[in-house]
Formats: sequence, structure tokens, C-alpha cells
Amino acid sequence: MKIVITGSLGNIGQPLAETLVQQGHAVSVISSKPEKQPAIEALGAKAAIGTLEDADFLTATFTGAEAVFAMVPPSFAELDQVDYYRRLAGGYAQAIARAGVPRVVHLSSYGAHLDHGTGFILGSHHAERLLNELSGVALTHLRPGYFYTNLFSFAGMIKGQGRMGANYGGDDPLVLVHPRDIAAAAAEELTTTARASPVRYVASDEQPASEVARVLGEAIGQPGLQWLTFTDEQTRRAMEQRGLPAHLVTNFVEMGASTHSGALREDYDQHQPAVLGPTKVADFAREFAAFYEKA
Repeated sequence: MKIVITGSLGNIGQPLAETLVQQGHAVSVISSKPEKQPAIEALGAKAAIGTLEDADFLTATFTGAEAVFAMVPPSFAELDQVDYYRRLAGGYAQAIARAGVPRVVHLSSYGAHLDHGTGFILGSHHAERLLNELSGVALTHLRPGYFYTNLFSFAGMIKGQGRMGANYGGDDPLVLVHPRDIAAAAAEELTTTARASPVRYVASDEQPASEVARVLGEAIGQPGLQWLTFTDEQTRRAMEQRGLPAHLVTNFVEMGASTHSGALREDYDQHQPAVLGPTKVADFAREFAAFYEKA
């Protein structure tokens, strides 16, 4: 198959490209950075260098493709996250329709079923709605849970305060996922000949935040590590004191609050994946320990 991957060689794009190339597919990887071309070609894929906001470039790249993996790369510099997601998803939709792509797998997020109060994830809600307007396309929204790699952001707090903390934590149940497991699910969806499901949730493990902290603490030599739950206002003030821009603070606080309330996982709980990915918290703890040592 001819498959196009957006998102360059990130935490999902690289293992996805590697898997698809190893399976014998003709893979093109879109990147906005010319310096990524050698690494893309070293995987056995074709580099398509251009911007995701150029609909003509996307159309030309998508033309002839039998499947496209469409994701909106994070961009914290964007003041209006919803507008950013709408722009890129709208460009994808236009190019997919013009190029006649028959199969699309869109990287969304758990919580994308909600139309307010989810912070950054609200962008995925609007991206899904735009892509749902496509006709004649077998479309699947991948909705992964909480990325393990988000836990790296706690390394500084652990070193400085000996604890983890946010406006979610404690006994809050978390739906956790490793980017590798997302890539594996994406590869399955892009190459399946079965009838496409409109939504597929992807998760690797389910644990309360307190258990995540315990496992990470043991891995870094800090047994008894705790994950405290702060109020939204405490979290907001702490982020402001660290100098985070107002738009990021608002999005992070909203996303954390919806994690704490359980709103993000309401639809996930009704449509849980039949099989979880293989990467459990204990497996990721080794990656966290290596990151923590260098932080």
C-alpha cells in the first residue's frame, strides 16, 4: 500500500513509519523540516518536505495514497488552540477530498467527545467534526489516553519537592498509553481490510495516579513517592509563577480538571478497547528513570 504519515518522525510517527516500511508498504512521511529528510530516508521511507498549512502541497502528497495518517502536531505557541486544530484539520479534509484518499486514520484523543471544558483536547473535538464531513472516506478516529511521556514533565517537581502534584492525582483513575502502542494501533488501522470503525480507543494500562507515582518512585529510588491533588487555583498560580503564558495555563488547568472529574474518560469507559497495549506502567518506569537521571 501507498501510505502517507503526517507528524514527521515524532514519538508516534517514527515507530509507525518503521512498522509500515518493515511490512513492505510504500511510505511517505511529511515533515516541515528539511533536515529530517536523511533520517526519513534512512528508514526506507520517502520524505515529503512542506508545511501542513499548504493545502496544495498536501493534495499533491496525498494523491495516489491508499491511506493517510492525519495528526495535528502540538504547537503551544498557538494562542487559539481550537482555531489551530480547525485550520489543520480543514486543510486535511480539503486535501483528502481533492486527492481522493479512500482511507484515513486521524489521531484524536480520549475526551474528544466533549465540546467544552477539556483544554487542549477541545481542538481534537473540532478536528473530528471537520473530518466527519468527508464523504466516501473510510475514517477512523484514534482516541488514545494519557500519554506516558507526559509524566516526564514531573521530573523537575520530584527533584525539587520530592513529590508529584497537579489538579488531578491521588486516587484519580488514569487511562495511560505509550506512543509505541498508539503507533501499533495506527498501523493496524491503516492496513486493515476490515470495515473501518469510526472510533477506536487506545490504551496501554489503567492505574490510579497514586499507583503510577509508587511505581515511578521505586524506579528512581524514591519509594513512597506521592502524587498530590491541588486545587485548580493552586495549579493556576503555580503555573503563572513559573512564567507560563496565560493561554497555556488555561488549557492545562481545564485539561487537568476534566481528568480529575472523570469527564475525559466517560466515553472511553463505555467503549473500552478489547485488548490493551503491551506497555505497562512498570515498563515505562524504566524509561522514566533514564529520563529522570538526566533531568
